[in-house]
Amino acid sequence: MTTSINTASTAATAKLNKFEQFKADKDGLLVKHELEQFAQLGWEAVDDTDLTHRLKWLGIFFRPVTPGKFMLRLRLPNGLLNGYKARTLAEIIQRYGEDGSADITTRQNLQLRGILLEDIPDIFRRMHAAGLTSIQSGMDNVRNITGSPVAGLDADELIDTQGLVRKVQDMITANGEGNAAFSNLPRKFNIAIEGGRDNSIHAEINDIAFVPAYREGVLGFNVVVGGFFSARRCEAAIPLNAWVPSDDDSVVELCRAILEVYRDHGPRVNRQKARLMWLIDEWGMDQFRAAVETAYGQPLLSAAPKDEMDWDKRDHIGIYAQKQVGLNYVGLHIPVGRLQASDLFDLARLAEVYGSGELRLTVEQNVIIPNVPDSRLAVLRQEPLLEKFSIAPSALTRSLVSCTGSQFCNFALVETKQRAVALAEALDAELALSQPVRIHWTGCPNSCGQPQVADIGLMGTKVRKDGKTVEGVDIFMGGKVGKEAHLGEKVQQGIPCDELHGVLRSLLIENFGAQPRSTAANLNGVMVTVD
Repeated sequence: MTTSINTASTAATAKLNKFEQFKADKDGLLVKHELEQFAQLGWEAVDDTDLTHRLKWLGIFFRPVTPGKFMLRLRLPNGLLNGYKARTLAEIIQRYGEDGSADITTRQNLQLRGILLEDIPDIFRRMHAAGLTSIQSGMDNVRNITGSPVAGLDADELIDTQGLVRKVQDMITANGEGNAAFSNLPRKFNIAIEGGRDNSIHAEINDIAFVPAYREGVLGFNVVVGGFFSARRCEAAIPLNAWVPSDDDSVVELCRAILEVYRDHGPRVNRQKARLMWLIDEWGMDQFRAAVETAYGQPLLSAAPKDEMDWDKRDHIGIYAQKQVGLNYVGLHIPVGRLQASDLFDLARLAEVYGSGELRLTVEQNVIIPNVPDSRLAVLRQEPLLEKFSIAPSALTRSLVSCTGSQFCNFALVETKQRAVALAEALDAELALSQPVRIHWTGCPNSCGQPQVADIGLMGTKVRKDGKTVEGVDIFMGGKVGKEAHLGEKVQQGIPCDELHGVLRSLLIENFGAQPRSTAANLNGVMVTVD
C-alpha cells in the first residue's frame, strides 16, 4: 500500500498551492513531537504555519478571535463517552473558568474551548489515560466518524455499528497514534455508518456513507459517496452501485480503498474544488468505481435494489424503551450544544448513578443517557439538570442547531449560538406549532451548521442597511432528513439579523402552520400580550 502521495510528481504537473506546499515541506503529524517545545516557547514564538495549520493535525486550533486561547477538537467515534471521560474533559476546561467550555458538534463530537498551548502536553497525557484522542481531527484528514446514537439500544435497528465505526477510525489513525498514510488528503473527508432505519447520520452529506440494505436476503450496506458542503458548492452523495456485507473487514477495507483513491488522485490545485465529488465529476462514476475496485483488491458487488432507511428521522429527545428489557435511554436537549464544566460533571454523575456510566452524543448536538432501569426513571426526572437540559423542550428550541459563530470562529460572519437560542425562545413563546421545525444556523458559507438539511436554514452574511454594514443571513428552505433525504435551496438573501424575528415568524405561519398564541400589540415600543 502506498503511504503518501508523490508530491514530486504533483509539483511537476502543477505549481503547488500554499497548502500543498507546506504539507510537502512537513507532514502535519510531525508537530506531535514538538509539543513540549511549543508549550515552553509560548504560542507567539511558534512558527506561523505550525501554529495556524499543522497543529490542526493534532486537533489543536489557533483562533484569531481569541488569540492565545485554543480550541481542541476530539475524536469520539459514534459519539460515545463515559463518566470517566466526561469528568476528565470537565477538569480540563474547568481550569479556564469562564473561558472554558465544550461544544457538541454536528458530527457527534466535542470541541473544547479556552485551551492554553502551554497546558497541551499535560492535557494530552490526561486524555490518553482516559482513552481519548484528538489525532487527525482537523485540516486534510478524515473527521469524526458518525453512527446511530442508539446503536445497540434500538429494538428496531438492523446493524449495531459501534464496533465498525471504531475499527474504521483505528485504521485511519493507526489506533490513535497518527497514520501518515491518511494524513495528507486533498481536503477534509467525512464518513458515516448507519445501522438503523431513520438515517440518523445524514448519509447524504458524507463523502462515504454506509446504509443498511438486504442483497439476496443477506444484510449489509449499500454505499453512497461524494456528499459535501463547502462555500463553493453543496452536493448530496450519490450511489457507488456497491454493496458490502456488514462484517468488519469489508467495511474497513472499502473505506481504505476509497481513501487511497482519493489521496492519490484527488484534485489538489484548487482547494475550492478538492473534495471527493470533484474527482468523481472529473472521472465519471464508472472510472472512479473501477479505481476503487483495484484498490479494494476484488470486484465490488452491485448495490441492493433498495436500502432500509424508510423511517422519518428521530431526534431521540425524551425517554424511550431499549431492546434490553427494563432499560431505557433518556435524551436530553442541550441548547445549541454548549456545555460548561459543571454540566459535564453533572452528566457524568447522572450517567453513573442512573445508567451504566455511558453517554452518547447526537448530530443534533444533544446527549443521551442509556441503560436507565425503569425503577430509576422517576427519580432521574427530578434531577435539577433536567430543568436546564429538558427531555421535553418546546417545538423550535427542540430542533435548533448552530455552528460556533463569530464568538470563537474567525470564519463566521455573524454571532450564531446566543442569537439562535434567543430567537427560538421568543418565537416559541409567540407561536404554537403542532410539530418541531428544524432551524439550523451557520455563521458562514462553509456550512458547519448544515443549513441545507434544515426546514429553515440560516447562513450568516454581511448586508447593507441604512448605509452601514450589519450582520445578516441568507435563508434556505426545503431540506429533508430521514427517508428520501434531500438538500434545501436558498429562498431569500441579505436579511438583516435585526429583522429576522418578523421574517421567521411569517415563514413559520405561512409554511409550517404556526398559530399565534395571543394577539400582540406594540405600545411605545413594548410588546404587550392581550388575551
